[in-house]
Amino acid sequence: MQQSTPSFAQGSLRNPKLAAALKTLELTVKRKLDGQLHGDHLGLLPGPGSEPGDSRVYVPGDDVRQMDWSVTARTTHPHVRQMVADRELETWIVVDLSASMDFGTTNCEKRDLAVAAASAIVHLTTAPGNRHGAVIATGTDLVRVNARSGRQHIQTLLSAIATTPKSAEGKRGNLAEAIDSLRRPQRRKGLIVVISDFLGQVDWDRPLRGVGGRHEVLGVEVLDPRDLELPPVGDVVLRDAESGEIKSYRINESLRARFEEAAREHQDLVHRTLRGAGGGVLSLRTDKDWIAEIVRFVAARRRGLVNGAA
Repeated sequence: MQQSTPSFAQGSLRNPKLAAALKTLELTVKRKLDGQLHGDHLGLLPGPGSEPGDSRVYVPGDDVRQMDWSVTARTTHPHVRQMVADRELETWIVVDLSASMDFGTTNCEKRDLAVAAASAIVHLTTAPGNRHGAVIATGTDLVRVNARSGRQHIQTLLSAIATTPKSAEGKRGNLAEAIDSLRRPQRRKGLIVVISDFLGQVDWDRPLRGVGGRHEVLGVEVLDPRDLELPPVGDVVLRDAESGEIKSYRINESLRARFEEAAREHQDLVHRTLRGAGGGVLSLRTDKDWIAEIVRFVAARRRGLVNGAA
């Protein structure tokens, strides 16, 4: 059954419809995730922690930075040291709400799915003492919600994301600036989650590596089917949501094939860049059950079968 996503396009901080939509989203996330995931929510991405745990045999995909060389030398088999997560986790969510996110052709816009993803991340990392903060980038503004704990703060954070105004026409988002803003001031090790469609130039790799050297990183890729393939509709007029440029095309099989190949190459580059910064990759789509995708990702991470892929 397809999971529906509330629309937040016309919300405001005091809008009762927005409050109801956020409440519905919260109940959906809690009911679905708690019903399918059991155990400590820190299993999402426990972070590097500060206390060494047990060693286990290395499997392809493990972080080589966690190699336990003494056990490896003693047993002659490569081992990695599992770390016990810090009891108090600080999670920062970078949300890209540039103009390309105000788009959707199926169940919702990518912007709505970004809010849903943020809600799920908050729920999966909520525990006594844990703090959540956010940096919201539109291309026009960079909004910062300082990290705090508590249920009221979580509602404020999600409301801030949901009510962020749309970016002005002709303004491209600056994801690199948003990520780089988390490097100062330096903070304790925690979790950095970047939610974006990652369309456009991949110029955010350096700041991502910068934060990835100290924090756990998770990239949440939010896409619509039209980001990956074109429908066979013939002559169309297309407008770039961020530059405002308008062009006419005849969508034939040749153009569709070239577009799909270019989209696939770009997505592969995005995934390689995220993993190159030590990050995981969670892919969500507006035409699929996003709750099911999150459950699969978390379950895989807990099994330790993959490092950064759902």
